Amino acid sequence: MKKIVIHKPGGYEQLVIEQHPDLHPGPDDIVVAVAAIGVNFADCVTRMGLYSSARHYVGYPITPGFEVSGTVLECGTGVTDLEPGTAVIAVTRFNGYATRVCVNREQVFRLPQSLSYEAAAGIPAVSLTAWFALHQLAHVQAGDTLLVHSAAGGVGSMLVQLGKLSGCTVIGVVGAAHKVAAVTALGADAVIDKSTQDLWSEAERLAPQGFDIILDANGITTLKQSYRHLAAVGRLVVYGFHGMLVTHKGLPGKLRLAWDYLRTPRFSPFDLTTKNRSVLGFNLSYLFDKRALMATGMRQVLQWLEQGELSAPAVTCYDFDSVAEAHRDLESGQTVGKLILTCKPAF
Repeated sequence: MKKIVIHKPGGYEQLVIEQHPDLHPGPDDIVVAVAAIGVNFADCVTRMGLYSSARHYVGYPITPGFEVSGTVLECGTGVTDLEPGTAVIAVTRFNGYATRVCVNREQVFRLPQSLSYEAAAGIPAVSLTAWFALHQLAHVQAGDTLLVHSAAGGVGSMLVQLGKLSGCTVIGVVGAAHKVAAVTALGADAVIDKSTQDLWSEAERLAPQGFDIILDANGITTLKQSYRHLAAVGRLVVYGFHGMLVTHKGLPGKLRLAWDYLRTPRFSPFDLTTKNRSVLGFNLSYLFDKRALMATGMRQVLQWLEQGELSAPAVTCYDFDSVAEAHRDLESGQTVGKLILTCKPAF
């Protein structure tokens, strides 16, 4: 098998393709021959050495990657409901950038016939993030008004769709004009293009009473104003800090990181209680001990996809050995939907 290994934190040159011994399953495990791999911003942060769960659970060297699609290659003795050759989606905690993965049966799901391997590989991380944010933390209700930052990205596109599926008014925010049409097509009631419009004056015009739920992975660039634009009993859900990780040749500036960390808002419990607002945060990579909960979310999302109530994110595909290019493009902030690595049959 081949896998992409990061031996030490750094730029794109740290993404090294290596050959490793083939994997064999434990009693409750499945080995999947990988066809496609989802690329997430967390993978880039892992490469930079700034992803806390990567240091906590694995350390370096590390193979990034949280999601793959492919076919069952071999099952452990305790697995009786899947057979070799079955098309599947698998959720991993790292180790996904590989032509073979070995995961517990609870992390493997049958691939819906309506999905290609490439589309399927882009579903788990973004859909579970969006589902957990809205349904487990924010307790979304029909009639809520949502503001979705980075609405054209993988998570953002799922948040827009899940918000509409829940009967909400959804306002999407994008950073470039070419992303507006994509978010409109997902069903957003309005799209704010902050490259040509003033974000917060438009937000106030569209939701003068404030937003019931704001979903923000930007960090320092928007967090303070997101909190200020919550309605009474509003919920701000934080699931990333992308705005702090502007890179040059794949590396963030240390001084800028330190300065942004110092400027990151700290929310007072007194202010939260008097204004009836909530700030909620999570990181899925720390929730693998909640396998049953995550499996529930994944099965629900797959059901919605099969019923045509959700659409898989648009994908842009890269060859396995073009992983550095995929990271570079994702960090540019110009991509729409999900980026996918594809594995050639020879792997």
